[in-house]
Amino acid sequence: MLDKLRQFIAEVAAPLTQDRPVFSDTDYRLAATALLIHVVSLDGEPSEVEKQKLHSLLQNRFQLDAPTASQLIAEATLVEGEAVDLYHFTSIIMRSVDEEGRKRIIEMMWELVYADGNVSEFEDNVMWRAADLLGVSSRDRIQLKHRVADDMAPVIASPTS
Repeated sequence: MLDKLRQFIAEVAAPLTQDRPVFSDTDYRLAATALLIHVVSLDGEPSEVEKQKLHSLLQNRFQLDAPTASQLIAEATLVEGEAVDLYHFTSIIMRSVDEEGRKRIIEMMWELVYADGNVSEFEDNVMWRAADLLGVSSRDRIQLKHRVADDMAPVIASPTS
């Protein structure tokens, strides 16, 4: 699994020419992306659909161009690999992001969880823990889960996606 994660990092970071990090350790976008990478890696190697969804979410939600989103993914993958728990990332987000922003991060996480069409027990558990650490209520977490599931249902049901 670590080899596959390293391969994922190499694939994402290969086109980048920057030698030093662009995102600081206290940038909530780096912390949020590390959470997203954690979620997308829970059920093994991220699929192409999950990788594309992650890249798209970062570009759209954080208003990044494609190379900057790739750089963010590369940096977040490295810090996520060094983390021992979710607290480091959630504490940065708690200091930097208001309640609505934290709900949007949970929503992004659900979008990645549903990107492959199903929710594993591990993914559901991590979502519960992350939401709790981010101060997102169980009620809001479940509402976001259902909203994302409903929005993704046509995509998941379509055999051509």
